[in-house]
Amino acid sequence: MSWKETAEPVLSRMPNVSRPEGHVPFRRKLAWTAGVLVLYFFLTNILLFGLAERGSDAFGQFRSILAGGQGTILQLGIGPIVTASIVLQLLGGADLLGLDTNDPRDQVLYQGLQKLLVVVMICLTGLPMVFAGSFLPASDAVAQQLGIGLVGVKWLMFAQIFVGGLLILFMDEVISKWGVGSGIGLFIIAGISQSLIGGFFATPGIGNQTGFFYGWYQILVGEASLGPVLQPSGLQQLLIGPGQLLFLLTTITIFVVVVYAESVRVEIPLSHARVKGARGRFPVKLIYASVLPMILVRALQANIQFLGRILYAQAGTPSGVIELFGMRMPWLGVYTTSGGTASPVDGLFYYLAPIYSFRDWMWFAGFATNEPWQIMLRIAVDLTFMVLGGAVFAIFWVETTGMGPEATAEQIQNSGMQIPGFRQSPGVIEKVLERYIPQVTVIGGALVGLLAVMANMFGTIGQVSGTGLLLTVSITYKLYEEIAEEQLMEMHPMMRQMFGGGS
Repeated sequence: MSWKETAEPVLSRMPNVSRPEGHVPFRRKLAWTAGVLVLYFFLTNILLFGLAERGSDAFGQFRSILAGGQGTILQLGIGPIVTASIVLQLLGGADLLGLDTNDPRDQVLYQGLQKLLVVVMICLTGLPMVFAGSFLPASDAVAQQLGIGLVGVKWLMFAQIFVGGLLILFMDEVISKWGVGSGIGLFIIAGISQSLIGGFFATPGIGNQTGFFYGWYQILVGEASLGPVLQPSGLQQLLIGPGQLLFLLTTITIFVVVVYAESVRVEIPLSHARVKGARGRFPVKLIYASVLPMILVRALQANIQFLGRILYAQAGTPSGVIELFGMRMPWLGVYTTSGGTASPVDGLFYYLAPIYSFRDWMWFAGFATNEPWQIMLRIAVDLTFMVLGGAVFAIFWVETTGMGPEATAEQIQNSGMQIPGFRQSPGVIEKVLERYIPQVTVIGGALVGLLAVMANMFGTIGQVSGTGLLLTVSITYKLYEEIAEEQLMEMHPMMRQMFGGGS
């Protein structure tokens, strides 16, 4: 008896959002998408009942990518969904699941297994946040008022976090089936866009930073002094001080490069086997796997740093040295707390921590206090992790989402198209696609990883992480393409049959 037969009664009965019967009008899709987005913003502003104070964010600098809100019902954000996807992709890549995603029965099992893993990840991530360290401190007043003690309040907070994790799972499913685009992508855009708008327009008293336009207003009216622009101090003020010109340049560069990369493609000519003159092209984009695999890479890094913060919180030593089994382990990690967030300053977790901003590596400008060789080693590890991780997860993404040569060849064959000059056969089409898809997938994944690190190193407007900005630009571009496609199918109903959208 295989594991599939054993687990099928449970996995096939996992709750899910029913698919629409027939075509969903474009306006209704927009209404569902807007409604879920409003609900998302609403939930990110509801604080956990029983919380004494927001405490330190367990995700730290990864919060913008993993969405959600510190100390709110959506404390976990999309973290459990992404982590479950990583586990499934690794298991699928090693062919340990034995599931054929083209088989409807196996599709149900795969989706059920993914939801079960999300529930497990909600527990594995939420429990340490509530019961370990000072991430989510419980309120003594609430404990006395309810008469359940601090432990009871902590379990009450975990129940709210658990419900929030399930809500964001089903909100993502609602958008995927009834709305436009992806729920995960939409939540990332929502969080990053807030930071970007604040980075441009924030004024004193609104937000925790001075906006780009207000900074230049202060410079022009003489409220902020740059000093001699040709001197290092003046240049520093112009680039990373009130002027923020370096951040603006990085933001614009990322926007232009991503939009350009989305338009670079290899187009494979196609012709219809039965309809004369009916021709088309299959585009293999440079960023073929999209930038979504970057979420998986950064989520893996976030989980590693989360583990380090838990170990540091459990140690509770004034020196910040991680302790395990009563033994001090400085080689594993040495932490310091600033602004309520613990950050590694030495040890293994320091070298595995991504470069978040220019303050993490510009030792020559007096920002970083570590030795230059330590900083260069950390940059090298981050670059290697992102470039190799981007390429590997891009391959997994392509294979598990039906974008590989074999699955794509089957889709082209089923649509009645063929490559001119080649025999009409899925095997032949697959061999042609194998010349382009694997190579472009690796190059695109590595390029996205490199861009994410470079954007982090130089900083962006609104202190948005490079990966977050990269994801926002690319997801917005794809969302625009999907909206244009939806409008085209609304204007020409026959197009829906060609795209498989039903009647």
